[in-house]
Amino acid sequence: MDLRIFTEPQQGASYDDLLRVAKATEDNGFDAFFRSDHFLSMGSASGLPGPTDAWVTLGALARETSRIRLGTLVTAATFRHPSVLAISVAQVDQMSGGRVDFGLGSGWYDAEHRAYGIPMPEIKERFDLYAEQLAVITGLWETPEGEKFSFDGKHYQLAEAPALPKPAQSPRPPVIIGGAGKKRTPALAARFANEFNLPFTDAATASAQFERVADACREIGREPGEIVRSVAQVVAIGKDEAEFARRAEAIGREPSEVRENGLAGTPAEVVDKIGRYREATGITRLYLQVLDLSDLDHLELIASEIAPQL
Repeated sequence: MDLRIFTEPQQGASYDDLLRVAKATEDNGFDAFFRSDHFLSMGSASGLPGPTDAWVTLGALARETSRIRLGTLVTAATFRHPSVLAISVAQVDQMSGGRVDFGLGSGWYDAEHRAYGIPMPEIKERFDLYAEQLAVITGLWETPEGEKFSFDGKHYQLAEAPALPKPAQSPRPPVIIGGAGKKRTPALAARFANEFNLPFTDAATASAQFERVADACREIGREPGEIVRSVAQVVAIGKDEAEFARRAEAIGREPSEVRENGLAGTPAEVVDKIGRYREATGITRLYLQVLDLSDLDHLELIASEIAPQL
């Protein structure tokens, strides 16, 4: 079971905050450091000191770390032109020595689009745009060096692009797709994904969606086992009940609620819940949503008391 640390810096984090967490992620033996890609805080959080750009952050962290993988859960297709995004991600992959995993979604948070004047089409058009972005980005990366890439879509047209720079990973960084859509999402995953991720869902819901992805793979002749199954869950773990309650309170969650809906409680409880979840869903990768970025002892506890049992 890969354990990855997943942060939400739009809720309030500077680059220095993220650097400390990324270094702790590496020092404690976790597999990867991931961040969301948002420009506006959610709920009652102030968001201070303000948003940080996901790919600027990851480019900097690429030079400050040496082992952990780096990525987004997930970049929104509405935020950037796919050609520009392909260049940015390829550069970060080069800067990291080939440690990028690329998560891309259709975009969903309408408030941040309104706040920053970013167009947000209706869901069908947004999904069409998303599908074209996947085709453009992977097409640019996979085009052999010295050849040109063209694309004639409804939303994007590329003519004889040199398809440079190339990522360090060949033919491209792993692509992460997720979501609960029952038809188009599994079909896109079957075509493009190396990993399928489901955030904050129960085991039965996750299992059903993973099977839809597997069916979509079979329909196009792809082996379903080629796609890693992963989930993201919020974490609030304490070595005893008092420490757990303190960590739940620090992220604004009731202990009983987060215990039911996340990976929360004592280490023994959480190990048991992960085991049952894995048995039901077949996941081999787990993103731990860490919301209190000042509590590096939390990461150390997970590394020492949870990871060895998985």
